[in-house]
Amino acid sequence: MPAHADAARTGAKALVKTDVFLAEVTSQGGDIVRLELPQHKATEDISKPFVLMETERERIYQAQSGLIGEGLPTHKTMFKMEPGTYEMKPGSDRLELRLEAPEVNGLKVTKILVFNRGSYQIDVAYEISNRGQNPLTSHAYFQLTRDGKVPEATMTNIATFTGPAIYTDEGKFQKVEFVDVDKSKAKYVQKANNGWLAMVQHYFVAGWIPQGKDEREFFIRKVGDNLFSAGIILPVAAVAPGQTARIGVPLYAGPQEQAKLEKIAPGFDLVVDYGWLTVIASPIYWLLELIHRLVGNWGWSIILLTVLIKAIFYPLSAASYRSMAKMKVVTPKLMKIKEQFAADRNRMNQEMMELYRKEKINPLGGCLPILVQIPVFIALYWVLLGSVEMRHAPWILWINDLSSKDPYYVLPIIMGVSMVVQTKLNPTPPDPIQAKVMMAMPVVFTFMFLWFPSGLVLYWTINNILSIAQQWQITRQIEGGKKASS
Repeated sequence: MPAHADAARTGAKALVKTDVFLAEVTSQGGDIVRLELPQHKATEDISKPFVLMETERERIYQAQSGLIGEGLPTHKTMFKMEPGTYEMKPGSDRLELRLEAPEVNGLKVTKILVFNRGSYQIDVAYEISNRGQNPLTSHAYFQLTRDGKVPEATMTNIATFTGPAIYTDEGKFQKVEFVDVDKSKAKYVQKANNGWLAMVQHYFVAGWIPQGKDEREFFIRKVGDNLFSAGIILPVAAVAPGQTARIGVPLYAGPQEQAKLEKIAPGFDLVVDYGWLTVIASPIYWLLELIHRLVGNWGWSIILLTVLIKAIFYPLSAASYRSMAKMKVVTPKLMKIKEQFAADRNRMNQEMMELYRKEKINPLGGCLPILVQIPVFIALYWVLLGSVEMRHAPWILWINDLSSKDPYYVLPIIMGVSMVVQTKLNPTPPDPIQAKVMMAMPVVFTFMFLWFPSGLVLYWTINNILSIAQQWQITRQIEGGKKASS
């Protein structure tokens, strides 16, 4: 098992520049101790690139690897490496960085990191040459070591998962909370001949993706104060004297772009976690991405998707609003019954049920169609929240980032006004306390939505506006029909 992960790093540094990475590799272990993504902006300061991995006093996140066996290098071994800047040259699609470990017992080990143009995948491998007299049997480990703090990309008022995740055919997608690791209560598949391990956070992921069907051991453990390591141990093919063996595992470290994740490994797209709503959320994202391909703007894509979903549920919504409109028409009669039989609750309920029967109103008719739609709208909510494509994506005018709050709070206020209009269109509840709660809801929601990502507020606002139009039309028809019959 690999040794304790140390926060302090020493040794020479190599800076690797590609079109998608600015990586810092240290000669101690050949670890990746800093990883910037130039094509993605930092959350707080958009003039800077997003930093996925780093080694600072307040934050530690590294990609480490090593070999297990006597005389073999670990992530603490000092490798020989030429310090400096390694930049992918124009016309070249590949950049290779090689580090030499000290030769021990006739074993020569070279660690190789290969960066590819346009790819967030780094191929990490070891070449082991046995110059000794005895055959070598060993294992290799590949791990991600990081602190348990929530990164800046998830500093919203909405909780998203940060921590290790494992996928196998047996256990499927398993998230592991840092708090469970801290208490030694973490449960996950520990051995399999398939699967991968990743460190997940909002919008981004780093994961080791072994190829083939070799038996692998997964481990997640606490290695320091608020410091955790999660990794994979793989067997290395036996190396006879005079022979050379190679073992490598690709490391994906980049954005959770769903269309690309599903091509990397089976189940890797599940790091964009929608929980129990995945079966609904995945088709919704597919549809949203399809619309975006046509219109080229995520803001308009959200609007068109909301319109489309509203159209699909039009019959259910119409039934709900029709029931509420009828309730609004008979509300004066209900209030009169409540006043007349205030002292006799049983009689009051009987009279109210008789009125519902006479007017052909189902008291639950306004609720049931809405309940059917709730899972779909929650799924859409999580799609908008979890899609890295929304991050720093502009819409129009002052909305230049659909993943962050409206800087001038215009959308939340419009959303609040739309909720007030909806409340006015709904029948007034007979219970005065319930009526006051309903009137307070727009204020509460507006306050909550002030800090919500503007993409979510846009979706909610458009949905409200469409609901108002539909509800107003149906209410007008119902009320007009009542007047005509009178």
